[in-house]
Amino acid sequence: MPRNRRVERPILLGIVGDSAAGKTTLTAGIANILGPDRVVTICTDDYHKYSRIQRGETGISALDPRGNYIDILEQHIRLLRAGQPILKPIYNHDGGTLDAPVYIEPKEYIILEGLLGYSTRTMRDCYDVKIYLEPDELLRRTWKIQRDTAKRGYSPEEVVQSMERRKGDSVNFIRPQRTFADMVVHFYPPEDHVEESGAHLNVRHTLRPTLPHPDLSPILDLGVKNGFRLELARDVDGKPVDVLEIAGDIDDKRARAIEDLLWKLIPEAQHLRENVGLFLDAENHIKISHPLALSQLLATYHMVKAAMGVHAI
Repeated sequence: MPRNRRVERPILLGIVGDSAAGKTTLTAGIANILGPDRVVTICTDDYHKYSRIQRGETGISALDPRGNYIDILEQHIRLLRAGQPILKPIYNHDGGTLDAPVYIEPKEYIILEGLLGYSTRTMRDCYDVKIYLEPDELLRRTWKIQRDTAKRGYSPEEVVQSMERRKGDSVNFIRPQRTFADMVVHFYPPEDHVEESGAHLNVRHTLRPTLPHPDLSPILDLGVKNGFRLELARDVDGKPVDVLEIAGDIDDKRARAIEDLLWKLIPEAQHLRENVGLFLDAENHIKISHPLALSQLLATYHMVKAAMGVHAI
């Protein structure tokens, strides 16, 4: 665990976003940094109330809180934060069925990722760090078609039809959760390579003052034209935020130097250092993305600092 840890209870990170927004990929990288022996990852979509067949019969989508056991999810998040075990339900994405629950014991760090993790005040108050993923919508569409055809047995036409049917639920139930995040992470393709969907995506971090974000001045002092830019801006609600831009074409040497500087901001966790930024591309090959790696490191920074009591709630 980090040296000088002051918070005895588990540290909770929430990652929320629409279907195929990249939640599982971001989660896996953060868990890899912290170490699988220290991290429990939970998909809040396991709390779906209905099977895939039942959702078709009722017309209630998985994005609708009515189609999920939100009250049980709230209860379980509170128990985990208190260091207590839970009996977690399982939603089988392959078959769209509800499987037998599993016994989960909390660890030092808990990552909860899914569609509706910030949908109630009770849940939101339990997290130490809250991230919302909002990739470019055409990019998310590409990712969803790739995933659902490769892993869940859908045809591309079925995936597109499903997205169209759920568009209203996305607007009503998923996107409003953005306002509660400490960090909003937006992956998008570069203007001169609009078909990019992997390693060379740009990323924009909207950093809200709800957390004390790291001092990035040593990184910025490396130079303006280094693929890493920070500026003061206004969020969609008009409130002031810091906006951090990381270019997808940042070169390996520069990216490694920035990663080194980020690690120096969390010396308590140097022993956690591992390769980050790995993901599976459309051909199921392992690739590395520097913007993804830096996003994972920033999230890890906040989890480690929370464990030290810097901004624990």
